[in-house]
Amino acid sequence: MVAPIKILNKVKDYYMTCIGDCSCRVGTSRVGYSSVPQVTSIPGSFGVNFSRAVDDEEARERLIPVSKGTGSHEDSNMPLRRHQHFNAVRCSMLYLFQLFFVQSFISCVFVLRVPGASSYFLQENPKPCPSLFVTPSPAHAIILFLCGFVLVCRSISGLDLADLVVNADLLQLSCDAIEDLHAETNPDQQLSCNLSVRHKLVHQPNCTIVAFATSPLCTKDHILQGGDLVSSSTLKEQNFPLFDFLCSKGNPSFSIHRASVNLFMACFQELSQLKDQIHDSTNEELLVNSRLIVTGHSLGGTIASLFTLWLLDNIKQTSRRNQLPFCITFGCPLIGDLGLQRAISEHSEWNSCFLHVAGYKDLSPRILITSQPNPQYKSFGTFFFCSELGCNCVDDPEVVSSLLKTTITPFSAEETGIDDYSGIVKHLKSRLIMKENTQLGQPVTPPLRPGMVLQLKAIGFEMTAQQEQNSSINDLVSELERHENRMAQQMKAIDPNEKLNRVKVKMAYLEWYKKDCKAKGIGYYDSYKNLYSRSDEDVTKIKKVLFGYWKKLAEDSERKPQKEGEFMRKTWLFAGTNYRRMVEPLDIAQHYRQTGKRGNKTYERSMHYILLEKWQKEQTEKLAGPPNEKKKRSVASILTEDSCFWVNVEEALISCKLLKDETSSTVENLSAREELNKFEQYVMDQINNYAVSPEIFLEKSSFMIWWKYFQEITETSHNSPLSDFMKNHRYRQYEMGQF
Repeated sequence: MVAPIKILNKVKDYYMTCIGDCSCRVGTSRVGYSSVPQVTSIPGSFGVNFSRAVDDEEARERLIPVSKGTGSHEDSNMPLRRHQHFNAVRCSMLYLFQLFFVQSFISCVFVLRVPGASSYFLQENPKPCPSLFVTPSPAHAIILFLCGFVLVCRSISGLDLADLVVNADLLQLSCDAIEDLHAETNPDQQLSCNLSVRHKLVHQPNCTIVAFATSPLCTKDHILQGGDLVSSSTLKEQNFPLFDFLCSKGNPSFSIHRASVNLFMACFQELSQLKDQIHDSTNEELLVNSRLIVTGHSLGGTIASLFTLWLLDNIKQTSRRNQLPFCITFGCPLIGDLGLQRAISEHSEWNSCFLHVAGYKDLSPRILITSQPNPQYKSFGTFFFCSELGCNCVDDPEVVSSLLKTTITPFSAEETGIDDYSGIVKHLKSRLIMKENTQLGQPVTPPLRPGMVLQLKAIGFEMTAQQEQNSSINDLVSELERHENRMAQQMKAIDPNEKLNRVKVKMAYLEWYKKDCKAKGIGYYDSYKNLYSRSDEDVTKIKKVLFGYWKKLAEDSERKPQKEGEFMRKTWLFAGTNYRRMVEPLDIAQHYRQTGKRGNKTYERSMHYILLEKWQKEQTEKLAGPPNEKKKRSVASILTEDSCFWVNVEEALISCKLLKDETSSTVENLSAREELNKFEQYVMDQINNYAVSPEIFLEKSSFMIWWKYFQEITETSHNSPLSDFMKNHRYRQYEMGQF
């Protein structure tokens, strides 16, 4: 095997050859105009430390490893950036790293470590990875980030993720903070019968830790005595609606472990003072300059979890991930039901802000689901199962529940103290140093079922050949297999980009339909309203598919935003805006085709149209201004920006008919006249902003029909900007962008 130091020397020599006049050495942060990777040892993977990120353009570029056989790029058409030399070096470095991985049988994981985790990017390895290494969930990616790592490969297993978490030192720092807090506890408090909570704020070079501990030390009796659940409605009746933000339309209620929430309520005043120390309520930001870690043991861990949820609700959505608190609990019982699990998972970032450490012999994490025949408790976040033999990360709630139930042993009769957890973490850290050597010669990806057994053994679940025949163990391994296969199927499923592309194909058909109608001298709105041709009926099928896709996507995005600080990513929002402007007029046409008189059922917008419009306005608020030349030149092909424009036209038509109707009352006439004046102003505002399609001026359009009616009921002396615009046929200039 090539020695790592020789590889680093080759990297250094090649880097110096390509860059030329630069001062470069391993461990230095600055080299010319770019960053020099600092190579550090991360057992089970390979660590590369970028001291500062490259510019935004390069940060978006894929890191494509060089082919092992030819030494050439797999994607020969990748555009060359302005830092060509740096890109060549970077690919060569990845190639050398990959050589090292192949020779040491750990070639599946690439990891970048970023000091302070101040920035990150997630990139994909274009090569397919072995089936055992499934695509990491968002929780896995963010936990790596919160621990100071950046994932640049597509796949990582729970075993590797657990090793990286251990290597990040956050577990050890958290254990130390809790141990120090226990050491400071007054001996008289330990003799008390009533539980109380103490906290401590610890400032470390790379993080700030808030540790919670109970006095006296929590036992299983404390957990079981308050083992029932308290509903959110009951908390509200008790004048403690602090967690009502977890309720939503789709998830109206949830329940929390009684002992935990009672303890939280009892020390709420102290917790409020602590929150004021670390959180600015005015700016909705944390006051600490480094990563905030919230930690606790046993019931202290439940307080840490609830405190973290409280903080998350008070941090504005636009905050970056490195400004979110990260909760690490040790031996913490489950604290909520399915409603709480759903409420947390509805927020795109929150679920990944929790890491629950569960020791193999610890009864506390298991007690609430093993002491009840039909337990209602459910997990959230990522669970870090550990023993002296190894560790594994699992974030699937069903698998977590199965592991907690099945891995209970005769040794799980007592609670595991924080000093025991500290010893386990130290032991795991020491094992990592030797892990590379012990893995030499072993296959990288064992078959799926043996791989599941390997993961169980890693968390201390020793199995003899006879035990492996046990039905409960077989059931657990089978469930893990199903979970792994389900994740693999999700990888093969159509990704969101593919679905969006299929939707765009159907939108292209509607564009063709729109042009075809225009060529016939009638806009697509009026053609669909009157069903002039067979193609109008075909549009109904396409509209139904598009409606279903965007309705579900908008509802999902409202419940769980696609991006931090934004409900929908720009690509989807742009496509959604085009969809809304194209398809909502068809819904309006269908409505007025069926009920065309005021007094009947008025047009009611679907909520997804309202959401899409709201998000689009929020996105473009800062760009608001007068129409530019580009917008004027392209006005002939635009869609009308206000997707409810035709509602206003139809209502204006009804107002004209009311004024012509001799049976209309004086009140109705005055109301109709007022509505028409508002409509005139509205249309003129749209024209001045180049926000309406010139198709509204086609001879057979509903708008032109309204204009004819309007001329008949108004006096010849009537003068308004819109009347002047229409009488002088200035809409012809408008279509050419010369109005």
